[in-house]
Amino acid sequence: MSGLRESTLEGLNRSVFDVLVIGGGIVGSRVAFDAARAGLRVALVDAGDFGGATSGASARLVHGGLRYLGTGGFRLVRTSLRERDVLASRVAPHLVRPMPFVLSAAEGRRSKCAAGLLAYAALDGFKRPLPRFVTPEEAVRLVPSLRVEHHTSHAVFYEAATNDSRLVLATVAAAARSGALVANYLRVVDLDQGKVSRVSLQGGEGTFTVRCRALVNATGPWVDLIRKMEDPGCGPIVRLSKGIHVVLRPDEEWRAAVAVSLDGGRHLYAVPCEGRVLLGTTDDEYFGDPGSVSAEPEDVSSLLEMAKGFLRPQMLGAGRVISAFAGLRVLPRGEVAPLYASRDHLLSVGPLGMVSVAGGKLTTHRRIALDALGHLPADVRPRRLSLSDASLVGASPVRDLHSRLDDPAVDHLLHLYGASATRLLGYAGEIPDALQRITPGAPDLWAQVYHAIREEWAVTADDLIYRRTTLGLRGFDTPEIRRRISRLLEGGSAAPPPDISRAPRSA
Repeated sequence: MSGLRESTLEGLNRSVFDVLVIGGGIVGSRVAFDAARAGLRVALVDAGDFGGATSGASARLVHGGLRYLGTGGFRLVRTSLRERDVLASRVAPHLVRPMPFVLSAAEGRRSKCAAGLLAYAALDGFKRPLPRFVTPEEAVRLVPSLRVEHHTSHAVFYEAATNDSRLVLATVAAAARSGALVANYLRVVDLDQGKVSRVSLQGGEGTFTVRCRALVNATGPWVDLIRKMEDPGCGPIVRLSKGIHVVLRPDEEWRAAVAVSLDGGRHLYAVPCEGRVLLGTTDDEYFGDPGSVSAEPEDVSSLLEMAKGFLRPQMLGAGRVISAFAGLRVLPRGEVAPLYASRDHLLSVGPLGMVSVAGGKLTTHRRIALDALGHLPADVRPRRLSLSDASLVGASPVRDLHSRLDDPAVDHLLHLYGASATRLLGYAGEIPDALQRITPGAPDLWAQVYHAIREEWAVTADDLIYRRTTLGLRGFDTPEIRRRISRLLEGGSAAPPPDISRAPRSA
């Protein structure tokens, strides 16, 4: 157990907190950050890793939601566009960056496409660059794998891309720096609510009791499970929709993402990310255990089949598929199909005062967190609540990053850590292999592993491979790399194995 985790667990037992936030996804971590900044004594816990469920299984987009215009969601789109711009300009400019999108419109839909883009631009205040139609040649230059038909029109508009897991971690780090006590891999097993509530948490190190004056339940797909701990007779307020993404290996660099509308109201997109392409998504009601959701072979086959309408066949062959993953959207209960269900968040206050919040969009997580804080009990709620645009850890400008690393490695560190990249370079003076690449074909360095273990609450190999580096997304979850990282987590040798450079890519 690391010193950081040991001191955190001791602190959980000693203190009485104003607020205990259960669930360390993007919303829960933001609630903890804003509550700590407001002067409250805050603890944040998660049953798994921070961002390890819904918040780490997104399309890695921060966007206004162009398709929501078709269902009348103008307010949500306007709010999302504002949030996108604030995240990209002030809160996390190192993690939220502009991304051009190619929108393909089939024959007969050009005028509808133009009207939608005009409304989208108007809701965004006609900020430049404005949406525009492009030639098929320019569309293919931006998206080399795009199928171009003579009857199809193409337009370009702008959204933003992010690394969802790193955005959550940066928010957790900001909460910790603001005074919150944070710990992952602690599961709530019992609630005893009163003026000072007692919450039993169970982890690998044993059982802990946290005392707090207020509770925020931000557990996403598990929100109703935690609500039943407070009120066993309560009915469910959410339903779940499963979305999968397939990770593809392109043969040329994509300079833009692509979005298409299909018959029946379905929308597909393909987004370049870390040298790979994320193809998504499905939107099917899910009734199983949230912890068991996965991308089944039939899900992958169905998504690839749908993508044949806008991507070239060579991009969709079995040899291009690196991996697939699934996530769950939290939606309001109702009869309407998941595809058309509201993307607004849900909020419920239980009979003993626990605030439960779920759903919504990653893009609007700041506003969702603010709404949750506004529903805390009056004797705990901060007197002044406002939407803060305080920068996250690493958001400060970087004037110069001197190191012996090559440009791609420097760009990689800046892309994931921003100004905090200088801390990773500091490991070189302590650990000889810190600035060595973990494996050829990926820019990730051993310094990222050491930093994740010491300062980013990494507990398992999955935490490192899939959420603190880009190894998993790129297809480098190999047995040798996993063994090496596991040894470091257990306190083993710091020198990489001699054959690490020959680690093959996973299929």
